[in-house]
Amino acid sequence: MSFLSRIMVLKSKAHFSAGANNRPTDPYSAAIFEGTRKRKSGQAKSRVVLLIVSFTTVYCVIGARLVEYGVAMPDTTSSILPPDRLMASRPDIVDRNGALLATDIRTVSLFAEPNKIVDADDAAEKLSTVLPDLEPKSIYRKLSSKSHFQWLRRQLTPKQQSQILALGIPGIGFRPEKRRFYPGGATASHILGYVNIDNRGVVGMEKYIDDQGLADLAAVGMTSNQPLEPVKLSIDLRVQAIVRDSVTNAVTNFGAKGGGAVVLDIHTGEVIAMASAPDFDPNNPNASAAEGWLNRMSNGTFEMGSTFKTFTMAMALDSGKITLRDAFDASAPLHIGGFTIHDFHGQGRVLTVPEIFQYSSNIGTAKIVDLVGIDAQKDFLTRVGLLTKTQTELPEVKMPSQPRVWKKINSITISFGHGVSTTPLQTAVAAAALVNGGKLIEPTFLPRTREQADEVAKVVLKKSTSDDIRFLLDFNGSKGSGRVARVPGFDVGSKTGTADKVVNGRYSKTLNFNSFVAAFPIDNPQYVVMTFCDEPKSGEAKYGNTISAGTAGPIARDIIARAAPILGVQPKFGQDSSAMLVSY
Repeated sequence: MSFLSRIMVLKSKAHFSAGANNRPTDPYSAAIFEGTRKRKSGQAKSRVVLLIVSFTTVYCVIGARLVEYGVAMPDTTSSILPPDRLMASRPDIVDRNGALLATDIRTVSLFAEPNKIVDADDAAEKLSTVLPDLEPKSIYRKLSSKSHFQWLRRQLTPKQQSQILALGIPGIGFRPEKRRFYPGGATASHILGYVNIDNRGVVGMEKYIDDQGLADLAAVGMTSNQPLEPVKLSIDLRVQAIVRDSVTNAVTNFGAKGGGAVVLDIHTGEVIAMASAPDFDPNNPNASAAEGWLNRMSNGTFEMGSTFKTFTMAMALDSGKITLRDAFDASAPLHIGGFTIHDFHGQGRVLTVPEIFQYSSNIGTAKIVDLVGIDAQKDFLTRVGLLTKTQTELPEVKMPSQPRVWKKINSITISFGHGVSTTPLQTAVAAAALVNGGKLIEPTFLPRTREQADEVAKVVLKKSTSDDIRFLLDFNGSKGSGRVARVPGFDVGSKTGTADKVVNGRYSKTLNFNSFVAAFPIDNPQYVVMTFCDEPKSGEAKYGNTISAGTAGPIARDIIARAAPILGVQPKFGQDSSAMLVSY
């Protein structure tokens, strides 16, 4: 083989080797090849990075939406209130010292979107495992309806919510709401009232708050879920707890149909405490019997019996027709228009005015009112607020009743507490006017200063008359039927009242409505306590068993003994306000 032929063979082998390895052997071609390879490798890496970034972005977006759906409520069409109004806040309610009485707590309610329910029967069966009290037919009917929204259960507990979430039922959701919570339970139920399922006030101060504009704002969607300024009441939670405890214990111990009490500041008209029994728990008002909803203190009217003699005495003394030094013959019963007026504790002799009050003489009281006259009697009882509806913040206030036509027999029976029915609250307010110097001050459940009270006060009797009434209450409290509530150190002046109840148009001989009005300390009164016990079956035997001194009196005694120190009333030992009992 020639030299030239061998060269050609070697070139052919070199070319074959380069083609096999895809790499040229000459320096120039190798440089071009290397540059192309690196450029293509870089492009591949860029595509991979771009894919990774794209997938990461997509998954982040998906994750974010899942979180959003998990936290936020779905956009549903509701046939009731929109979410912002369901979440609207109510103001907290606190007592005069800032103690919490009512507040909002967050909760959730269960709803369904029937158009998204896959198997209504299966969903209803699963829900019943967590909420066994759900009515199966009703729930199935809701879940299988063609609507887009159905309430299933309002205001669930956190545990119930988590259990339902674990069921994994499609088309089931939760809507955030507010629930009203009353930390004291039934302690101040008739003052606070309660709200309905939509957090709207139904009765009590809850309804009063709505009536001041909150309900109107909610109706037009102008409320929000932002906290509102608390509403402060005049009541003292500590005293309120004592009053309710005393009343409920008396109702239980004496087997009574009902009972009640109020503590009233006589200089401001503030209601410091008020209770009516039976009562209810505002956290679950429907669980109480219907009897528990009646606020007997302001929304029940009763004949107050001999406590009305206090007003008859004030009327006669203020008119100038009698003085404390006068006396009347109470030795024989009175016969008027076929009726006979007699005394329960008859003394069979002439009685002075203080003795008529002490022995609660119907005969003596009848003769006193006869001196004054019917027109003057009606005018005085109207002036002190006993024949008109009491004006206060509490919505549940009943109008008192009176005869359509006042005849002489009506005037006489009314003088000792039969024939006119009033609320215990308005009786306490009128009694406060008799001992505070003669000023009638409308009661309030909101804080009020003495200066503010003086602006709304009405002078209804002379100060000298008020002094005389304090004397009579003190006299009876130390020597008469009021001794049951003469708490040592606090000099309580008082008057009992035992009224036979009307049954089927006639006065019963066995059923009583017992009332008791007290003021303390009687030498410089600060508070009035009004109590009652309705149809007691027993009482303290020492004080007459089922009459006022044995039933309503002990309630007042217990309240004053426990609450007076809290109210800042300083006890006085070693002396008694009976020093007031100067010769009359």
